[in-house]
Amino acid sequence: MATSDTILIGGLEFYAYHGASDEEQTIGHRYRVEVKLHVDTHKAGLSDNLNDTVNYAEVALCIQEVAQSSQHRLLESLAERIVSVLLEQFQRVEAVTLKIEKRLPPFPAIVESVGVEIYRTR
Repeated sequence: MATSDTILIGGLEFYAYHGASDEEQTIGHRYRVEVKLHVDTHKAGLSDNLNDTVNYAEVALCIQEVAQSSQHRLLESLAERIVSVLLEQFQRVEAVTLKIEKRLPPFPAIVESVGVEIYRTR
């Protein structure tokens, strides 16, 4: 069932150890995640019951746990892993749009962040 309803989590930040170089994987970086969970919220809107929707606090903790419990060379790989776990653990989620940014990346240009955004569906 396709829906246009979206649960948003914005500005989730954490420190983790990902990067193409061994140095990045040792030193670590700050990361920022924005996620859109495509969920039918109609039932929850009528019932006002958390059991009828997706608990965004649990989603945020899940994202943080996945990102901090493993290491990836590429943001693409980390994003894919996070979305895969979200779709596995939260059955009401029909699709996920996830944007992940590495803050102040270590290369010879001054940029606030670099990142990827992916969209996956069941």
